[in-house]
Amino acid sequence: MKRIALRIAYDGTNYHGWQIQPNGITVQEILENALSEIAKIKIKINGSGRTDSGVHALNQIAHIDFPINMTCEQIVKAITQKLPNDIKILNALEVEDDFNSRFDARERRYFYFISKERNPFNSRYKTHFARKEILADSIPNFCKQFLGEHDFSAFSKPNPDVPNHICNIKQLNFYERKNDFYFEISANRFLHNMVRRIVGTIINLTNKDFSPEIISELLLLKSAKQQYIFTAPPTGLFLAKVSYPNQSMKKEMLLAEKFCQDFLEI
Repeated sequence: MKRIALRIAYDGTNYHGWQIQPNGITVQEILENALSEIAKIKIKINGSGRTDSGVHALNQIAHIDFPINMTCEQIVKAITQKLPNDIKILNALEVEDDFNSRFDARERRYFYFISKERNPFNSRYKTHFARKEILADSIPNFCKQFLGEHDFSAFSKPNPDVPNHICNIKQLNFYERKNDFYFEISANRFLHNMVRRIVGTIINLTNKDFSPEIISELLLLKSAKQQYIFTAPPTGLFLAKVSYPNQSMKKEMLLAEKFCQDFLEI
């Protein structure tokens, strides 16, 4: 039995998120079914974290314990033949037996894309806020208010299984391009709906002409039931990269970074 780390990209449009659940098909379920068919026994795949329904991934990291004597290249080739076109194994790597894709992760990065105009040809991958103006000059000042370690209870969906709501946002940047805008946000961890609520609330507050200091007030209230908290749609959200300190993952992180940069140039 050897432990394998998988780097996975997927279009989340047709899935009810990453994690297996009873009310819809998920990315984890598709992958486990394919791997189990290859290994002839039940294989469990453990992701670095959950992505919500409709959310995409450029570099999701997951690990499996695989009982068949196959090379990583053979595993990738075998599973690729059994996957739909909207899920792809980018690479596989044999790692230490104690490697854990979730608990060893030190940083996660997300992109959130906003289209300047409604476009039916990219509506699966970018959000268009039809009734809100994107105030590019004001948004960076709001982004700065989120940096550092805070209790993000106000910006997450309540979950009794996750009692710790402290997260450390290391960067939150906003960029404008010819046809779109995008946010880039990195943190040690994220809560359910956290990125979408941060983005949606920033757009909402800049449209209401609030001072950026209101973010500190909302954080201190620790309640998601506030009139100014707005959850942006899942369309446009990508898990961009998960980073690890493990030396064995160093090359994989460089490949993931290049994949992100190539994607941004599309």
